[in-house]
Amino acid sequence: TSGTTGRPRGCVLSHGNFMYEADTVMDRWEPVFHSRKGDQPATLLFLPLAHVFGRMVEVAGIRGKVRFGHQPRLDAAVLMPDLAAFRPTFVLAVPYVFEKVFDAARRKAEREGRSGPFERAVEVAVGYADAVEAKAWGIGPGPSASLRIQHRLFDKLVYAKIRDAMGGRIRHAMSGGSAMDRRLGLFFAGAGVHIYEGYGLTESTAAATANPPERTRYGTVGRPIPGVGVRLGDDGEIWLNGGTVFQGYLNDPRATDETLHDGWLATGDLGSLDEDGYLTLTGRKKEILVTSGGKSVSPGVLEERVRDHPLVNQCVVVGNDRPYVAALVTLDPEAVEHWLSMRGEPSLSPADLVRDAALEAEVRRAVVTANTLVSKAESIRTFRILAQPFTEENGLLTPSLKLKRRAIEKAYEKEVEALYRA
Repeated sequence: TSGTTGRPRGCVLSHGNFMYEADTVMDRWEPVFHSRKGDQPATLLFLPLAHVFGRMVEVAGIRGKVRFGHQPRLDAAVLMPDLAAFRPTFVLAVPYVFEKVFDAARRKAEREGRSGPFERAVEVAVGYADAVEAKAWGIGPGPSASLRIQHRLFDKLVYAKIRDAMGGRIRHAMSGGSAMDRRLGLFFAGAGVHIYEGYGLTESTAAATANPPERTRYGTVGRPIPGVGVRLGDDGEIWLNGGTVFQGYLNDPRATDETLHDGWLATGDLGSLDEDGYLTLTGRKKEILVTSGGKSVSPGVLEERVRDHPLVNQCVVVGNDRPYVAALVTLDPEAVEHWLSMRGEPSLSPADLVRDAALEAEVRRAVVTANTLVSKAESIRTFRILAQPFTEENGLLTPSLKLKRRAIEKAYEKEVEALYRA
């Protein structure tokens, strides 16, 4: 397991688990591996092989005769040139990768003085994909004539360049590991790269649900893959069963008994199912904060919206047994450097950045926007900008870039305490 809420545990996955997962994915989603019908599928694998998502991609790719390149660093500065050089026909990634592609395109447009047209291209892509989605579900006529004309124009001016930055051949991608913002998924679909979001755990041999290519519902993690059952507990906890469910935790029968119940896996994740069986993630049971006033808060929705701001790299919401909710925020160094240069200001040291009034105002805007999604009792009252990002090297991120919450709160114990001083 990734170890986001505690010490990582070994999951016993059988050859049968991997073969069931690999063959099911290949049978149902194999068409998305191609840039065009009949070509040799190729992917650049940059997910860590110690993580089940990367391992499943490897096994399924070998089984499906996919040509592989491997980039062991999940770092945009290294990854983007390698995507352009290797030219994969599809990729399987975490949302971070698609966020970085989008942010790099936006910064490039701003440097070239084309921020206005770029933002218009974003709106057109989102509107176009939203209209296509609505038509697929029988609730709309599809893109209007005006929208189609604008979309064709921006495809030449903007979208093709984004696809070129990813190697030029990618038309499909799969995303997992954490939830993707619906708007980001719509943008890429409108730009000609359809991202099929899915959901799974180490305990389910990666994907348990995924969006089907013909009826994608952006903002959800799709329907159960063939042969997998999904149900919700009374508290909204997601339960899974089927051929992908693991055998148990290595040398830990107590944890196994707490998690497996007559073949059903209690995931610890919270979600909702719509009338068509599409799953939406709403949080994680172990991450729910309960303030000293008794208010339960799911941090994920707040953190994701704060991270939507281009200057923000990571956000961790705190407040368990505290009088109110607060947050620790880290910055994206490349985005901050770009922001300073566009303002004609010199580079600042990390220590000076956290005290910069204009930068603090930008982060505050992100927090205020996030707070519109929740009640006042659940809102972020105050925040602290940190000088250094959370990384795998400093023990605060998992290999798949998930936050190690307990480790972060311990490492920044003084900063958290300062957030609650009168």
